Amino acid sequence: MFLLDLMSTPSPQLLVAAAQQTLGMGKRRDPPRAICLHLAGEVLAVARGLKPALLYDCNSAGASELQSYLEKLQGLGFLTLGLHILEIGENNLIISPEHARQHLEQVLLGTIAFVNVSSSQPHPTICSLDQLQDLKTLVAEIITHLQGLKRDLSLAVSHSRLRSSNWNLCTAFGILLGYPVPYTFHLNQGDDNCLALTPLRVFTVRISWLLGQPLVLLYSFSVPESLFPALRDILNTWEKNLRIRFRTQNDFPDLSISSEIVTLPAVAL
Repeated sequence: MFLLDLMSTPSPQLLVAAAQQTLGMGKRRDPPRAICLHLAGEVLAVARGLKPALLYDCNSAGASELQSYLEKLQGLGFLTLGLHILEIGENNLIISPEHARQHLEQVLLGTIAFVNVSSSQPHPTICSLDQLQDLKTLVAEIITHLQGLKRDLSLAVSHSRLRSSNWNLCTAFGILLGYPVPYTFHLNQGDDNCLALTPLRVFTVRISWLLGQPLVLLYSFSVPESLFPALRDILNTWEKNLRIRFRTQNDFPDLSISSEIVTLPAVAL
């Protein structure tokens, strides 16, 4: 039977207040209650190693506000020690440096595949990291950056910045967020892709957390349905490893993985 550690989980009211007091931009622009609770659940999932990182996109709050937010959660005994804010371009990710580094090292070993969706080709194609040398260099650069982080014991939450000129941020974020099959494309062809009207298998991973609250969305990504048979082994291994990590924690009682096939007139990456 699953037993929830009530001592480590503040009340929903305190979690909402922590977000609104630090991430809000005035009362009318405070993150809504549901978003505040979902964010807290995602942060906890990162701390527990269920995902390498989360990309903050709730509002325009920056790195300093996120630092205040995580420190507020720590003050509530929310067990977020060791989290780090990684700033890439105009974007902020909350990461567990150790978990993220281990994940990226596995990526270099070929544990994930990439789907090239460049608009210059008629349909998506599978490629490996060895075929994407620029991307391989990018992953190695992020690993080196994470290895070089010095833990300042005077700071409850650390922060660093990576230069991202000439990076394919869509692919970089797909890797950092832990997707087993990130999309990639040629940057010199703009943001267009060849996924329009292509049947996509959309995978959704959710975890239950606070009683009476909506499930936390842990992952959501897609692969072209035509490539699904060739990607099945990678996806199965990813799911197996996720379930293994899930069994090592006791904050979230249930994990569900579902998929559905959708076809869209245009797909934004």
